[in-house]
Amino acid sequence: MEYLLSSIGLLFCPLVLLYCQDRPDNPPFIESPKEVDYGYQVVVDSLEIPWGMDFISENELLITEKKGELIYAVDGQKTQISGLPFVYQRGQGGLLDVALHPDYRNNKVIYFVTATNTENDDQGGNTALYSAVLNLEDFRLDDLTLLYKATPNTKRPHHWGSRIIFDDQGYLYFAVGDRGQRDITPQDLTTDGGKIYRLHLDGSIPQDNPFVGQPSVKEAIFSYGHRNPQGMFFHNEKKEIWLHEHGPRGGDEINISRKGLNYGWPVISYGINYSGTIFTDKTHQEGMEQPFYYWTPSIGPSGMAISTSDIYPDWKGNIFVGSLTFSYLERLVIENNQVVKREKVLDEIGRVRNVKQSPEGYLFVGVENLGIIKIIPSHENLSTSL
Repeated sequence: MEYLLSSIGLLFCPLVLLYCQDRPDNPPFIESPKEVDYGYQVVVDSLEIPWGMDFISENELLITEKKGELIYAVDGQKTQISGLPFVYQRGQGGLLDVALHPDYRNNKVIYFVTATNTENDDQGGNTALYSAVLNLEDFRLDDLTLLYKATPNTKRPHHWGSRIIFDDQGYLYFAVGDRGQRDITPQDLTTDGGKIYRLHLDGSIPQDNPFVGQPSVKEAIFSYGHRNPQGMFFHNEKKEIWLHEHGPRGGDEINISRKGLNYGWPVISYGINYSGTIFTDKTHQEGMEQPFYYWTPSIGPSGMAISTSDIYPDWKGNIFVGSLTFSYLERLVIENNQVVKREKVLDEIGRVRNVKQSPEGYLFVGVENLGIIKIIPSHENLSTSL
């Protein structure tokens, strides 16, 4: 479905540009010369849709394949981990993000998000968050625990969300997309979907979550009015939850998730339907947040990271976002709280599903039908140059 909608949407880019002509243009791309000379190495090959990844060490990765495989990779050698729960395969749904517990070194706990059905009904599935202990002696998961399951199930194939991050106060955040129920879930606090959720690391609900104690409300909700968050990171310097949302045509957004706020989907948007029709004429409404940034036309974002290391000095503080539609990694330069420059990194590399900074500060990128690649400055030893 995602592939079909992206293709349809490209036909309607002129309509989007006409619809958005009264709005500020995106900054132009930095085309040439590149501001940083770089190449890349394929560090884990032969992966189909590497949706999520996290680092056990610089050369040890835990990777999810959307088709339902959890992979331990060390020095490029892959071993499949057993013990996953039922993975529901439908459209964009499958095994999605994965993240190590902040104290993984001592407790070996991991978290992952999957599409699943725990109710044993025939109504489809929804997004669920699990924890488990990673047993690398037997390559299996122990102590599997369901922490949160979005309801109700649906057979709709898209908008599962899934990204997992941690702040510096001991909270876990994860995303659930609107599940293709645009006019039902994002604005309804009694229903899962179109939300960012906040939990303690054991899965319990913080009592200072914004909607705790309200009748029938999903108390794990942190913010709402989201479409389909597929990229998220914690900004250590600003102490903020940054995310992007795979939007409609012309409506991909970067938002900063704040406690209890409404991000407007689908009441306000800078996009239109994939077919070219308009579903809302509003871009602003009182009580609804404006995006930090939006793309016109859409790039089909997936994966998001901030570079904080000195490995790429000219990239420090820049945000990196994968493009599914146009097959590149996008660098966003932020000055005075706004995006002022954009650059295509790894142009035409393939559909970029994820990007993450390693413990040593390198950027690792998950590319569909290729694998995990490592971006390396040109003065280092490269296996592949650009």
